[in-house]
Amino acid sequence: MTIGYYICDMTFAQKIINFNEHLTYTGLALPPGIGIMNPFAGDMSQAETVRAIGRAFYQKYYNDEERRHLILGINPGRFGAGLTGIPFTDPKRLRTECDLHFNIPDAHEPSSVFIYEMINAFGGPEAFYKKIHINSAFPLGFVQMKNGKEVNYNYYDSKALIDAVRPAIIENIQKQIAMGVYTDVCFCFGTGKNYEFLNKLNQQYNFFGKMVPLEHPRFIMQYKSKSKQKYIDKYLEAFHSV
Repeated sequence: MTIGYYICDMTFAQKIINFNEHLTYTGLALPPGIGIMNPFAGDMSQAETVRAIGRAFYQKYYNDEERRHLILGINPGRFGAGLTGIPFTDPKRLRTECDLHFNIPDAHEPSSVFIYEMINAFGGPEAFYKKIHINSAFPLGFVQMKNGKEVNYNYYDSKALIDAVRPAIIENIQKQIAMGVYTDVCFCFGTGKNYEFLNKLNQQYNFFGKMVPLEHPRFIMQYKSKSKQKYIDKYLEAFHSV
């Protein structure tokens, strides 16, 4: 995976935009049947729209040289970052919560609903993104054909895929740190396999002082929606503690 480079006097926005727009996977071969989803490449008109979204979003919320704490999700999904290029931000939230309007398909991602309810409880996008930078363990998505339909796939869903992308995940974390994130604490979306993998990696490489796991937004929306406020409060307590 190649991810570009950073110049010391770049703003945080410029570093993220540079990261995204040079993001390609050139690592080990993936297992049969697993494909890469790269919203910044592929269909040129769609990719250019995604790049334009990224420039507008990051220049709006990250156009400074302040440090932030990092959240690592799993890998992007088709209906959130797969369409907008912004982690946990589907097209609807991009318009209604971020006031950024682009000609992209309307889509609804439950994880994005939770994230922006939490962000609004934090104080809104400007306050939240001033303190937090969201990325993923693996910054591109994976897809698999199932019953004739393309579906999301997680990097940890097979040992063969983990083995193939492990070097790229290590490189990705190193690049996120190089952007200027704090290294005392890294938050992790997912208290199961994502946390287990990232925590073991952190114990080996000492990227961060500690990894703090938080229940994944999709898990909350799918299985714990009646207790959603409890998880919002848990997120806020975690973020306000650093």
